[in-house]
Amino acid sequence: MKTYTTMDTPMGRLVLEGDGSRVVAIGFEDPTAFAEARQQLSEYFAGDRKSFDFPAEAGGTPFQQRVWAAVDEIAYGTTTTYGRLAEQIGVPRDRIRAVGAAIGANPLLVVRPCHRVVGADGSLTGYAGGVERKHELLTLEGARQPQLI
Repeated sequence: MKTYTTMDTPMGRLVLEGDGSRVVAIGFEDPTAFAEARQQLSEYFAGDRKSFDFPAEAGGTPFQQRVWAAVDEIAYGTTTTYGRLAEQIGVPRDRIRAVGAAIGANPLLVVRPCHRVVGADGSLTGYAGGVERKHELLTLEGARQPQLI
């Protein structure tokens, strides 16, 4: 899993990327980059936006692209299961793990709503951003109840 952190320096904020145990890239943050994406994401987290239309592109294999296109169709505030998603795109039940792997390889977290895919029993299984964040995103969208502590 890719991990990122930032740190302030006298020359500006640095962004560090790694795999959790080692740094693989370091670059300076550009606070003006991706203004439209940042605006739309801010609106989403404020509860004022339900979809995104800024330019975004992710590579992926043809199979991943097929799975991701189906994920893109999952409506705000709803969930589906890995099995239903596989059925929707015509993938046999013995390939559900491949569907899960494609969903897990989604590089556009939040924007491509892979957090809306849950286990057959409604459980929150896997999310590249962490299961806690998956719950928070679904709660923000009204698809889950807040957890009581």
